[in-house]
Amino acid sequence: MEKILQDYNLDHWIIKFLVIIFMIIIINITTRLILGSLRKQFKKTNNIWDDCIINSIYKPFTILVWILGIVFTLEAFNNDLKLFNISGDFLIDLKRAGIIFVIALFLSNLSKNFQKAIVSNNLSNNIDVDEATYEAIAKIIRLSIIITSGLIILQTFGFSISGVLAFGGIGGVAVGFAAKDMLANFFGGLMIYLDRPFRKGDWIRSPDREIEGTVENIGWRQTSIRNFRKNVIYIPNSVFMNIIVENPSRMTHRRIREVIGLRYKDLPKMVAIVNDVKGMILNHNEIDHTQTTIVNFDSYNDSSIDFFIITYANTTEWVKYHEIKQDVLMKIGKIIESNSAEIAFPTRVEIQE
Repeated sequence: MEKILQDYNLDHWIIKFLVIIFMIIIINITTRLILGSLRKQFKKTNNIWDDCIINSIYKPFTILVWILGIVFTLEAFNNDLKLFNISGDFLIDLKRAGIIFVIALFLSNLSKNFQKAIVSNNLSNNIDVDEATYEAIAKIIRLSIIITSGLIILQTFGFSISGVLAFGGIGGVAVGFAAKDMLANFFGGLMIYLDRPFRKGDWIRSPDREIEGTVENIGWRQTSIRNFRKNVIYIPNSVFMNIIVENPSRMTHRRIREVIGLRYKDLPKMVAIVNDVKGMILNHNEIDHTQTTIVNFDSYNDSSIDFFIITYANTTEWVKYHEIKQDVLMKIGKIIESNSAEIAFPTRVEIQE
């Protein structure tokens, strides 16, 4: 008779277990359908923030259903079958820890989705936005959420937070010595995010190192740059704390500076040529006349008399700049020719014995 009761109880709890699992699946499917329907409705609105919230809550809510279902199953089996030697307080703590984890996951997702939404909204409205800064802020927020939720979960299970923090302080010193390069890279990345000497998409170069190219990504440990040979260079962030970085992407103009030599026999024509060249530059549509323009006789060279020009094109685009420079040089050549002068070239006299 006792064996029959045991078999009956076992079959009863197997059925109960299957019913619980079935209910979890049903609730999970129902939740997905409801959230999916809300997601479709929110996409029809012009408000991007409701999309952020529904997308952030979708996965955490699904996980919450499974956590609560598993805890309920453990409670049922532990109370009746005594299969697990688990105290009721531990199961309550486990439930609380699960809820804290889900809330932390939701907040982490929310910060990430908010960051993407802000950047996307600004770009769609043609507002200049520094994606790297928003990404850095979102990462700091997520890191704070992870640390805070982790400490709360530890406290939920009875661990002393003050003890953990004290241990972390002692351990932090040891880790600091062991991972000083990693920390240097981290603070180098933080410096880049705060000072913003460059951002993603900028063309940078350093006269101190053989570094030149377009910034593709700024991470916490390293920055990736694609050089003009189309290779990717990975540079530790700590390097940027000790080198000079030039950012040509932020230039306002491109300078045209040329030295042009005439023959010595063309010295009487120098003033006329200089004046004509200066007049041409001051009337050139692609030259910024608000910037300094200099055209002057400069020096007596070994085989030429030189004048120089300094002026600024009203573009920073590399290809367009060279087109403007070419046009200016061609017009200078025509001015020299129209004044019956010639550009000098090095001469060599051979004396035959």
